[in-house]
Amino acid sequence: ALDDLQDPRPIARQLHEAFEDLRAARGEAVDAAVMRCLGLLDEFALPATEVADSPRASGKPPGRKASGLSADASWEEVANAPLSVLAGVVPKREKEFAKFGLQRLEDVFYHLPFRYEDRRQVMTTRDLRAGEMATLVVRIRHVDERGAGRARRRILTVVAGDDDGSVELVWYNQIRWFAQRLKIDSTWLVHGKVEAAYGAFLRIVHPEAEPMEEGAQAPVAGLVPIYEKPTAMPRQAMRRAVLAAVEKFAARIPDVIPSEVRERLDLLPMAEAFTQVHVPTLDADLEALAEVRSPAHRSIVFEELLLVQLGLLMRKGEVKATPGIAFEPRGPGVARMLAELPFSLTAAQERVAAEIEADMLRPQPMHRLVQGDVGSGKTIVAVIAALQAIESGYQAVLMAPTELLAEQHWKTVQRVAGGLDVSLDYLTGEVGAAARREILPRLASGAPGLVVGTHALIQEEVQFGRLGLAVIDEQHRFGVMQRAVLGRDAGEAASPDILLMTATPIPRTMALSVYGDLDLSRIDELPPGRKPVRTEVLAASKRAPVFAAIREEVAAGRQAYVVYPLIEESENSDLRDATSGAAEIREHLPEFSVALIHGRVPAAERERIMREFQEGAYQILVATTVIEVGIDVANATVMVIEHAERFGLSQLHQLRGRVGRGASAARCLLVADWAQSNEARERLRVMTETADGLRIAEADLAIRGPGAMLGTRHSGVPDFRVANILRDQDLLHQARAVATTILERDPQLVSAEFGALREALASRWAGRLGLARVG
Repeated sequence: ALDDLQDPRPIARQLHEAFEDLRAARGEAVDAAVMRCLGLLDEFALPATEVADSPRASGKPPGRKASGLSADASWEEVANAPLSVLAGVVPKREKEFAKFGLQRLEDVFYHLPFRYEDRRQVMTTRDLRAGEMATLVVRIRHVDERGAGRARRRILTVVAGDDDGSVELVWYNQIRWFAQRLKIDSTWLVHGKVEAAYGAFLRIVHPEAEPMEEGAQAPVAGLVPIYEKPTAMPRQAMRRAVLAAVEKFAARIPDVIPSEVRERLDLLPMAEAFTQVHVPTLDADLEALAEVRSPAHRSIVFEELLLVQLGLLMRKGEVKATPGIAFEPRGPGVARMLAELPFSLTAAQERVAAEIEADMLRPQPMHRLVQGDVGSGKTIVAVIAALQAIESGYQAVLMAPTELLAEQHWKTVQRVAGGLDVSLDYLTGEVGAAARREILPRLASGAPGLVVGTHALIQEEVQFGRLGLAVIDEQHRFGVMQRAVLGRDAGEAASPDILLMTATPIPRTMALSVYGDLDLSRIDELPPGRKPVRTEVLAASKRAPVFAAIREEVAAGRQAYVVYPLIEESENSDLRDATSGAAEIREHLPEFSVALIHGRVPAAERERIMREFQEGAYQILVATTVIEVGIDVANATVMVIEHAERFGLSQLHQLRGRVGRGASAARCLLVADWAQSNEARERLRVMTETADGLRIAEADLAIRGPGAMLGTRHSGVPDFRVANILRDQDLLHQARAVATTILERDPQLVSAEFGALREALASRWAGRLGLARVG
């Protein structure tokens, strides 16, 4: 009946799913008839190549392809088409692809092979050696399917060979496809790892096998792409889907890179690039393909990087084109504050303060990110900028992600600017109604002054009459849209200046790729008198040195942190936890007061405990990473990090920055399990060798890779599908230069020359270009 249909695939796919459900339901009772039906339906629902494109074969009106896409469909239609348009992708398989993140045809093109197998050299059975990969053409001589073991797992054993000898091919379970097709005297191309069986006999377990076309003169062999795939899916199924997409639709991929740039940088057209990546030619450079540096790979990577750089630079250009505030130069208030400080600014603080002042003098909005390690003096630099805004007649805000951090900033502001004739306010969720009734009208009136606070500053009831500067600390802890709220009611057409601050080290390549729409400043120098924190690694099995170090420092009048990766004991993990760790410390160090905080402790109570620790009520604070961004406790001189092998470098660096903030020398003890990975060992080695945040960030990027570090969710930057900012640094810089040149010629890409580029940019950024003003 299916043979009589013009297009049997829709019904065959439905029947295939029904028989799969039947097979699953009947379990061991599945009979030969069910298996035979599944085999027959495979031939209709999963053909090797699509049915001919003629209207008669497809059963569709003239002008329609069997794929369901019209012959003149645009690339946008093709890119967004579901995978069901591909031959062999039945609904069940389409769901598997979707769970794996492959939902549109464009996703399949960008799902590049992670390695290639060299099957260009076809061997004979005489050439086989145990332990080596082999590709050979064999004729089936004997087929045996049987059950084995208590679970009665199915084993398919095939003896196949050529004129020089024989080899055994073995499959375990999930053998239906091969069992139906491996007929005596049929010819197959097989590939796999050869291993010794018994005696002098050799075998290949779970080889990849493809039937040879009847009458073929030579085997179809070459460089075979290997793809990451949903675990239950055969490798051939993944490869067939990608190959079907490339063969039918690659030619429609537009070229968005200007031809002059393509020729100068020796880049391939995109259709050719994707074809060569997925279907390498026999003479392709296997090493270059494997290392993602073939001409095809470089062309695809460059286009992706160019689109990201164009978006970042256009967002930056939009900010520069927005009317801003040209503030007055620093006035006597800044000079008086600096003169009364009990310390001098570091050279790095002076440099960054000067960069900020230069921005504020221009009539465009400032859009700058200041990165500096914990304790490097970012708050003072922010106060200098705030005073410049206030003396120019504007309001300034300093927003922090937690009550405790806001309170710490507030104390710093009061200490350095409290004696000046300026209005200073503090607004958090803890501020009472009476104080709010006094503060809110003042903010709405536009009266110059500085307000320090938390998310409370962006609540609907808070209005700024004349906001000139918004300083946002640990900016990655706020969402992009949360940061946007600060600029919603500036009170006039000019946009306020935005100054973002972070203690998280930012590698140079990440600064260019994720924060490329921002001007970046680094405070890369700690204040004088700060002693480096001595860092050492201790074995988790030896607890005595840990307790001894804590006892020595606390007995001398100082304080200690002990950080754990878990809150409490877990059945699924053998990691030490903060709850039992606190009990253990109280048992071994009963003479000292111990407090415990973690993410499940209510925020108000957590901040109360941390505040009491700062005031000296507790000598030892046991915690999880909730203290990563925390308070300044100058008396804390010991940081113990349990299971340090489980933390990233950036997190270890942040935690270590909690100690050594006073005049006393400090120690950081990294307690690690002996069974740690090479990657973990490398992280701990870096921590013991340097305290330089930038070096640590670069090392973290090299060890973990960009995927784990980018965190673009809060930055409004598209995720990278192919590019690797560590591996592709040269292309990143080239893309930045090309993007700069293009936008100098046509800032909005309005000319016909850049039409395709503009469309690709809009698709790639998917509405995120409008977030330019909020970082």
